[in-house]
Amino acid sequence: MKLWRSPLAWTFLASVVLLAGVGGWLLTDPATSRSDALKTGGLAGGAIVALYALWLNDRRRRVEERRQDIERQRHELESQRAELDRERVADERFAKAVELLGHAADQVRVGAMHALAGLARSRPEYTQTVLDVLCSYLRRPFDVEESEGPERERELTVRLTAQRLVSDLLPGRDAEGPAYDLDLTSATLEYFDLSGKLVGGLLLRYASLRSSTNLSGCRFRGRVYLTAAGTGDGRLVGHFRCRGTVFESHAWFSGTTFTEDAEFTATTFAGRTTFKDAKFAKDAVFTDVAVTAELDLRRTSFGGQTDLRFASLPESVSLYNTRVQSEKTVQLPASWALEELRDGESRIVSKVGK
Repeated sequence: MKLWRSPLAWTFLASVVLLAGVGGWLLTDPATSRSDALKTGGLAGGAIVALYALWLNDRRRRVEERRQDIERQRHELESQRAELDRERVADERFAKAVELLGHAADQVRVGAMHALAGLARSRPEYTQTVLDVLCSYLRRPFDVEESEGPERERELTVRLTAQRLVSDLLPGRDAEGPAYDLDLTSATLEYFDLSGKLVGGLLLRYASLRSSTNLSGCRFRGRVYLTAAGTGDGRLVGHFRCRGTVFESHAWFSGTTFTEDAEFTATTFAGRTTFKDAKFAKDAVFTDVAVTAELDLRRTSFGGQTDLRFASLPESVSLYNTRVQSEKTVQLPASWALEELRDGESRIVSKVGK
């Protein structure tokens, strides 16, 4: 840089000129001593140097701010690139795991399911997608009666793994955050257990629920449909357990067949609820059940000991042709009564309006 272009040189020159000018002007005044004139001129020249120092400091500050801004942008770009790399790796892991679900070897399918579950735990945005894939696997045809031998056992092991991982990926019933949906329409399930979990919507239409099914302590935020589902013995005589469960929306059990004991003790039905055309072959317990919306029990049949002592009932309850066995113990709300029929059955009727 040429000397005459240097801000420091111009500052020095301006300071000398100001020193000389102010000092010389003051010396023309007889009342001002030479020392006072030089001191005042020096202060004037020093002010110029001080102003230059302030300008230089401000310039350095702005340069540092620009440097920090550039550094921050570089870090943001690196973070975005790292995130894109993680997303690409996650997508590749997901695609590979889904591909391996069709592998002939059962241990490979189990490994693929664990890989999907691990992906969902490390990348929560994948959780609903992974649950959809696991539910899709469980919806695959699985004829329990026709399947025999080691092949059946291996496939059952894979399916039990899928069921367990589905449950593990769901949050606890009191958790904050998203509630995930499960679509298990027409699925064949054994020892299906969602106890204590928070679920969005649940579709179990036409599902085959073998051995025990446990929905106790669940909280369902969305609609639940077990339309035309059926429970079966499976390996062991199972039960349908739904104790202390909360249904915040529709609960549809229309046409559901309960071949073993069914228990709904202390369950809350906050939305429209129907057991229309449902069949309870064994004992049915509805002790302390609270229903706050419409309850439909039309053509529901109870074949075992029946406890319908609800904690609370809505104004709208449909009881058309709701039947129980006359020789069995039947406990009813105070507002209901039994009407004997000829075929050894009794019909539940409402006392209101009689």
